[in-house]
Amino acid sequence: MKKIIIINGPNLNLLGKRETNIYGNLTFMEFFDSVVEKYPNVTLEHFQSNIEGELIDKLQEVGFTYDGVILNAAAYTHTSVGIGDAVKAITTPVVEVHISNTFSREKFRHKSFISPNAKGVILGFGLQSYELAIESFISK
Repeated sequence: MKKIIIINGPNLNLLGKRETNIYGNLTFMEFFDSVVEKYPNVTLEHFQSNIEGELIDKLQEVGFTYDGVILNAAAYTHTSVGIGDAVKAITTPVVEVHISNTFSREKFRHKSFISPNAKGVILGFGLQSYELAIESFISK
């Protein structure tokens, strides 16, 4: 069974409450529970932190033993050289995910420190972006 972790960055703990016009009405846990049901042959885990160093620690912890990392570093995508370096340092493939289309938002969101070292980038499909990332790890 494939082992995949979703790692979410700052403010994603507020899904379902914040900017619902961009992020929707579902909490992440509501969404995650439905995804676990949809993919019973995949071991799915999730981790969320608003703290950059904790995200780096988690990437280093899982980055040599898991089959895939789905990373939505949120605002840290555009600011954290450290998270970008952590993605580069690990051997587990990482798919960068964003709920919104970052290219339709503020210009500073057009730059990613993660993308150059990611297996791929999925953005703009709402929470379905996470499912597309899961599919990228299980489809061959």
